[in-house]
Amino acid sequence: MKTSQCIESRTPRVALFAGSFDPFTRGHESIVRRGLEIFDTVIVGIGVNPSKKPFMTADARKQWIESTFAGNERVKVIVYEGLTVDAARAHGAQFLLRGVRTAADFEYEQTIAITNRSLAGIETVLINTLPQLSHISSSLVRELLSHGHDVSQLIPPSAPIELLPTTL
Repeated sequence: MKTSQCIESRTPRVALFAGSFDPFTRGHESIVRRGLEIFDTVIVGIGVNPSKKPFMTADARKQWIESTFAGNERVKVIVYEGLTVDAARAHGAQFLLRGVRTAADFEYEQTIAITNRSLAGIETVLINTLPQLSHISSSLVRELLSHGHDVSQLIPPSAPIELLPTTL
């Protein structure tokens, strides 16, 4: 009698981590790395709003994030316009990944998560920001840069700093 092994087959778990990432910070990097403990692939989706003037170009942000995760085939980076749930569906993501720093973030994310689930059946997974990174935001990085301060402790160490604009 032959013994057969049952090999479990499952669909890879893919999450979209969406934001403007203008610029991508150590807090964002932490959410992606921790998301990889849950998901097979994390797609970092750079949302572009044509009515807003970004600090960094979408291409520069994409290069910045790709440099941060160079060599990690489980992280993909895309640029998209429109609804996040539409981008998730277009790229095969079954989940949205979000970072939460504060209770206010949670309230906002909960409302959006309910809406996204009802619109597209896509679940949202919230990851609490690590306490030592909870003060970091893209707007803080931009503000410090505008006053000539060093932001190296707030951005990923492998990020190509030369992609930051020289004038604000």
